[in-house]
Amino acid sequence: MPAHEFESDTTTDPLAHERAHLAASRAALRAMREDAQALDIRDVTANWVNAAVLQAQIDERIKSLADLAHTPLFFGRLDYLHIVGAAEAEGAEGEQFYIGRRHVHDAQGDPMVIDWRAPVSQPFYRASRKDPLDVGRRRRFGYTGGDLTAYEDEHLTDPAEAEQTSKLLQAEIERPRVGPMRDIVATIQPEQDEIVRSELGGTVCVQGGPGTGKTAVGLHRVAYLLYAHRERLARTGTLVVGPNQSFLHYIEQVLPALGELEVKQATVEDLVTAHIEVRGTDEAPAAVVKGDARMAEVLRRALRSHVTPPTEPVMVVRGSRRWRVPAYEIEEMVQELLARDMRYGAAHEALPQRIAHAVLVRMEEAGEAPDDRVQNAVARTPAVKAAVKAVWPAVEPAKLVLRLLSDPEFLAEHAEGLLSEDEQKAILWLKPARSVKTAQWSTADAVLIDEAGDLVSRTHSLGHVVIDEAQDLSPMQYRAVGRRCSTGSATVLGDLAQGTTPWSTQSWEQALHHLGKGDALVEELTAGFRVPRDVIAYASRLLPVISPGLAPVESVRESPGSLSVREVGVDGLDAAVVAACEESLTHEGSIGLIAADARVPALADALTAAGHTYLSPGQETTAESRLTLVPASLAKGLEYDYVVLDEPAAVVDGEPDERTGLRRLYVALTRAVSGLTVLHASPLPEELT
Repeated sequence: MPAHEFESDTTTDPLAHERAHLAASRAALRAMREDAQALDIRDVTANWVNAAVLQAQIDERIKSLADLAHTPLFFGRLDYLHIVGAAEAEGAEGEQFYIGRRHVHDAQGDPMVIDWRAPVSQPFYRASRKDPLDVGRRRRFGYTGGDLTAYEDEHLTDPAEAEQTSKLLQAEIERPRVGPMRDIVATIQPEQDEIVRSELGGTVCVQGGPGTGKTAVGLHRVAYLLYAHRERLARTGTLVVGPNQSFLHYIEQVLPALGELEVKQATVEDLVTAHIEVRGTDEAPAAVVKGDARMAEVLRRALRSHVTPPTEPVMVVRGSRRWRVPAYEIEEMVQELLARDMRYGAAHEALPQRIAHAVLVRMEEAGEAPDDRVQNAVARTPAVKAAVKAVWPAVEPAKLVLRLLSDPEFLAEHAEGLLSEDEQKAILWLKPARSVKTAQWSTADAVLIDEAGDLVSRTHSLGHVVIDEAQDLSPMQYRAVGRRCSTGSATVLGDLAQGTTPWSTQSWEQALHHLGKGDALVEELTAGFRVPRDVIAYASRLLPVISPGLAPVESVRESPGSLSVREVGVDGLDAAVVAACEESLTHEGSIGLIAADARVPALADALTAAGHTYLSPGQETTAESRLTLVPASLAKGLEYDYVVLDEPAAVVDGEPDERTGLRRLYVALTRAVSGLTVLHASPLPEELT
């Protein structure tokens, strides 16, 4: 490579040069923020509404320009070559580009840091010796507490330089975790980058085992789409759906660290309980039936049963004249609306207009000249209102579901040929509720009400929805989420081996069908970057039983001594668990004590008696408080540097069946990113031995 292209690195100390660029970039970012803060909009807005909207946009920009002290402003640099005809280097010959979390420019508007999502940044993730993409040198930076302390170069076009694993990259992947989930923008791998940068119009499903980075890939895909399609997604909205609030709290800082502040996060329960309160629970058999896609047809039949053929004509009085619409003509209108398969509520609104139009036709035939105002007036007459109420009455979704779950005859009528008698008995309430407000609704009931609500009036669709831990959704839950991206796209993330609900999906093909995205592209991530090789290999012994045919994760992390399996006496188990936690606390990073839900109270008492404070899932770990006591039912999606797993047999026994129990155990075994200690007094499941 010509020496002048990297002159700045040969004439000065390279590390000092890079630190100077970091300082200058931070100063430029401060100047950008100050410019935004200094904007005066008093003379550019016509009214207070415009002023409020513009001020809100300015406030969001000011917030996005914050310099996070412990978040590196840039993490890499690309030194481009000039190769004629190379699209990746178009306009970039011989230039250096610093790659970071957001764009930063100087006072003249020249870029000092390029957003990682920009096309010119893509070779940072994709370039290789086989295909350097016109990059002569890729430089990675290492940071300590926000200070630039190291750099590492790859000369992609130098045949004399041996290919080797980046030590800085490996160190960043393995860096201890304290606090919420971090972004992986500095460590994205080529196969992950392909998913991140896939187009907005298509839905992508990512099957990924523990430690493959599927969650982070999904979040970075949202950040990329917001960069590439900002105006469109600003109009239509984006949403991240997670399994529980603990998980959402764990991931909530990833997108803000990338400068994206407007992405909403919710659980499926949050989406479907806007108008009712969940106060009840279902036994597993009832929840499985309520979550079955057949319930959608039961609801459709039940709703349409409210439409009854007219038996009387409609007589409309206008002044001194009376206009008659016969019953058979109204019947034709009803059949037409039914044939069009309109939303029930839309048809309810359309029918009075159809009847009124028939009256207007008669008025015109009689020589009158009515207009639209007359038609609207006719549609509001008592006679038309009464006819519509009798033929196509308004239906409240919650009342419809209440009747289905309370009235055996009504349920039997509309579930005929769909649900067996036993399935109908499973979902019927033993003590029917008197009203919608007093009903002990379950989450599965709320999903049914949401389905009924969509049958009445269309659910608003967002531009893009990310669904994490998707393998645990029921078919009806998939439909609920799918309604919210019916005209948009989705990113579906999950691992079939970690399905721990009685209704968890058996294949992504089925799941995507229920989501309404049957044409989605399914990608599989099998390279693990977080969980040590010994740990994932130990957990993968369960795969032939819990998910036959699923490829095990191949971890790139060799960490000898990362797995310890210890048998202890029954009487000494609690003390041994506390000792293992104390041993783990001697290491840097977060500690998770995972146990069967039934064992959590006893372990909480043991930790307290030993003088240890602990956090609950969802509480943020800090340098002073690094131990979290995690019920196995809430461990999914979380990760800790060191995990102490209490009594695997109890984790398995805590589930309704062995397969689900072993899947729950698989989840618990794969939460560690540096070390796992398994303690047991009861025999281990035979699959592990």
